[in-house]
Amino acid sequence: QVQLVESGGGLVQPGGSLRLSCAASGSIFSIYAMGWYRQAPGKRRDLVAVTVSGGSTNYADSVKGRFTISRDNAKNTVYLQMNSLKQEDTAVYYCTAEVVTGRGLLPDDYWGQGTQVTVSS
Repeated sequence: QVQLVESGGGLVQPGGSLRLSCAASGSIFSIYAMGWYRQAPGKRRDLVAVTVSGGSTNYADSVKGRFTISRDNAKNTVYLQMNSLKQEDTAVYYCTAEVVTGRGLLPDDYWGQGTQVTVSS
C-alpha cells in the first residue's frame, strides 16, 4: 500500500503565503505524477496543480502566477508554495499521486487525507 501524508495547512490572512507538503511512502516502485486538488464547501474537487516525472507542470488558471508546485523525487515529496492568497483559495487541499507499486504494473491513484487552508482576515 501507499500512504500520502500532507502538512502545512492553516489559517492565513489575505495576501499571505503557505507551503504545503505531501510525502508518499509505502510500496513505491516509481511515481509518475504528483499534484494537488482542492475542494471548497459545497463545491467539487478541482485540480490546482500537477507535476509529472519529466518535470512538466500544469496549473489551474485561478492560481497561475501565485502558486508553484515542486517535487523532490529522492524524498517522494511534492510541495505547493502558495503566495498572494485570496479568500477564494479557502478549501481542503488534497495531495494525489500516480504510483507504480511494482515492475510491469500500471499506476494507481492515491490520495492524502486533506489539509485545511483558510484565508481570512
